[in-house]
Amino acid sequence: MTAIKHALQRDIFTPNDERLLSIVNVCKAGKKKKNCFLCATVTTERPVQVKVVKVKKSDKGDFYKRQIAWALRDLAVVDAKDAIKENPEFDLHFEKIYKWVASSTAEKNAFISCIWKLNQRYLRKKIDFVNVSSQLLEESVPSGENQSVTGGDEEAVDEYQELNAREEQDIEIMMEGCEYAISNAEAFAEKLSRELQVLDGANIQSIMASEKQVNILMKLLDEALKEVDQIELKLSSYEEMLQSVKEQMDQISESNHLIHLSNTNNVKLLSEIEFLVNHMDLAKGHIKALQEGDLASSRGIEACTNAADALLQCMNVALRPGHDMLLAVKQQQQRFSDLREHFARRLASHLNNVFVQQGHDQSSTLAQHSIELTLPNHHPFHRDLLRYAKLMEWLKSTDYGKYEGLTKNYMDYLSRLYEREIKDFFEVAKIKMTGTTKESKKFGQRRLSLMGLHGSSGKLTGSTSSLNKLSVQSSGNRRSQSSSLLDMGNMSASDLDVADRTKFDKIFEQVLSELEPLCLAEQDFISKFFKLQQHQSIPGTMTETEDLDGGTLTRLHNSGASLPVSSEKDMIRQMMIKIFRCIEPELNNLIALGDKIDSFNSLYMLVKMSHHVWTAQNVDPASFLSTTLGNVLVTVKRNFDKCISNQIRQMEEVKISKKSKVGILPFVAEFEEFAGLAESIFKNAERRGDLDKAYTKLIRGVFVNVEKVANESQKTPRDVVMMENFHHIFATLSRLKISCLEAEKKEAKQKYTDHLQSYVIYSLGQPLEKLNHFFEGVEARVAQGIREEEVSYQLAFNKQELRKVIKEYPGKEVKKGLDNLYKKVDKHLCEEENLLQVVWHSMQDEFIRQYKHFEGLIARCYPGSGVTMEFTIQDILDYCSSIAQSH
Repeated sequence: MTAIKHALQRDIFTPNDERLLSIVNVCKAGKKKKNCFLCATVTTERPVQVKVVKVKKSDKGDFYKRQIAWALRDLAVVDAKDAIKENPEFDLHFEKIYKWVASSTAEKNAFISCIWKLNQRYLRKKIDFVNVSSQLLEESVPSGENQSVTGGDEEAVDEYQELNAREEQDIEIMMEGCEYAISNAEAFAEKLSRELQVLDGANIQSIMASEKQVNILMKLLDEALKEVDQIELKLSSYEEMLQSVKEQMDQISESNHLIHLSNTNNVKLLSEIEFLVNHMDLAKGHIKALQEGDLASSRGIEACTNAADALLQCMNVALRPGHDMLLAVKQQQQRFSDLREHFARRLASHLNNVFVQQGHDQSSTLAQHSIELTLPNHHPFHRDLLRYAKLMEWLKSTDYGKYEGLTKNYMDYLSRLYEREIKDFFEVAKIKMTGTTKESKKFGQRRLSLMGLHGSSGKLTGSTSSLNKLSVQSSGNRRSQSSSLLDMGNMSASDLDVADRTKFDKIFEQVLSELEPLCLAEQDFISKFFKLQQHQSIPGTMTETEDLDGGTLTRLHNSGASLPVSSEKDMIRQMMIKIFRCIEPELNNLIALGDKIDSFNSLYMLVKMSHHVWTAQNVDPASFLSTTLGNVLVTVKRNFDKCISNQIRQMEEVKISKKSKVGILPFVAEFEEFAGLAESIFKNAERRGDLDKAYTKLIRGVFVNVEKVANESQKTPRDVVMMENFHHIFATLSRLKISCLEAEKKEAKQKYTDHLQSYVIYSLGQPLEKLNHFFEGVEARVAQGIREEEVSYQLAFNKQELRKVIKEYPGKEVKKGLDNLYKKVDKHLCEEENLLQVVWHSMQDEFIRQYKHFEGLIARCYPGSGVTMEFTIQDILDYCSSIAQSH
């Protein structure tokens, strides 16, 4: 770090007249680890500017570049996240909050300490430091260099004293009196020494002359000493008189001190007694409520709750030192403990009886709910039990063992109750889905007889479609057979499918709508009754993930095994898992049944389940319902993917008849049905990602297998198979307007257009074959270099040969050829797609194009010859129109 600091100072800050004081290696929190450096700098010029600079290594080389700088005065808050534990994260609040993670806690602390000192020195405490250890918040002290400079200056001041004006004047006079003071310093010094000796002698003589005054002074001092001795004698007598007074005052003071001490002790003793009486005395009414209170009535519950709170306050009172050694305090504490244990046993026994009674009461209502697709309402039971919520909180804080026992008993009783209710509920749902009554059995048999097989032959189902065993029949044959079968009943097969799917959708929605409030109400009750806090985080053991709608859905393990309880939210989750352990298996069984009935039901289930998962996660992502529905959604998504894979596999296994024309392939019509159904189901769905992926896979499979069938077709030309089926696909996509298949729609239109043109050219061929060969020769001569107007002089291509060839194609022959062509096209095309007139019009345009080409060659190569075709464009139009009308 020292080398980096030196390099940054040299390359970045020195050119800008700045000095680097501190540096920390950081990266942004929660993002990819792109490291950079935060630097604290000051300018070398005054006024000093303090900045925090972000420096980042350049992407093009190993040098560093200055990315962004903030003035320290813009820094509002420094948040170190934790003042006790070591945490490398910290936030800087400028115009917005920047979250950083330092490479080490030591670097972070050093950087924050530097910011603190700069703040103290230059900004005068304008920055708030949050979650910062007090050891870091020290006053800024000057650097070692400044100290040394300051100390040197002070020593210089002590050593040097400036001369005052008089001293300066005396030195000047002395030096003027001795001219050689500057030139001969030694002589000047000797002179000064002699004068000093003279002055000393004069001083001694003056002292000796004043000896008389000294004697007088000594005499005065002797007299003063005598006066002092007299005063001391008087003071000694006074002190002896005051000594007796002092002894009396000391006795009085000691007596007063003892009286004050006694009063103080009495006050303290009274305070301690009042404290114990006020805080450790339980009213008789509370004691009676705890021993005999009625736990069945609202008034009794309220009295017991108040008594329990009072008992808890008495037991939790903070005794002062020495109180616990008093016999009365020990006896009172023992009495409180006995009361607590007695009431805890009474409360636990009563609540266990309530749990058991609830199971019996709810069992009696199962019969009436088994007929309807509804779940029993537990609200009255929850309402009655919530009256004991405060007592449960008291029990949790005073006797956790009994609290845990009650929790376990509640889970045992309620899990058995809910298991009976939910299994009966799902049994009713399955009966309504499958219809086990006599009427439904007859209805199902009639449906199977109508459809000819146990799956819908009009759609690709995941498990029962037998397309791989059936040969593709002609469109007309299939429709005639289907209509003859449908005449056997009042409903068509598609009507039966729609009715069954709508019924299944309503039942599945009803199941989810009944389960959702049941689980949410029970979770809310558990949280309130057992005083457990719910947190917005998703606990559980993650076992697998599966892609869903472009994201990742995590499957949470909902086994009933005991998990380590790390917090109250885990306890809520464990209780919900134990109580509702049968919901997920029952839902999976119901989903398997729906998929078995009709694999297209997976579309309905995917939409409904996704909606309920989205709703549950918006309410509480950590709820049991949210995670359970999320797990089931993974299963539904798998069934949906399996349905799509089966459809693609059945496309690949389809076989065509060698004796009949192909027409619209079954899987093309089935894709239209699937797309129409899917669009109606996903119309208002929150997420379409799964459907869009399925569309892409299916349409690719349809494209590939249409081409495969076209290549294998023997009865119907390849271009006809491609043209008709891609026209049908294009029409379907245009009608449904599926945004994710816009590219495929354009591709289908292009393939349809290309194969239409190819079929027209192939079928039309050369209707005027000899004339076509003649003009091919003419074009060959022109290509060899012969001028167009000179072609008529060639022996094989003169005017007589041209007239001879033209006479072979009178109007009747042309009309006959076109009529045969129309019949041929009619045999190739199917009636379903109704493309005959489109193809015939394209052939008419192609024939006219060839006719105009021949006329152009005659005009250019045989100018003025008067040679023309024996039929006109209008004749061609009339021939085509009459042929189309006659058929």
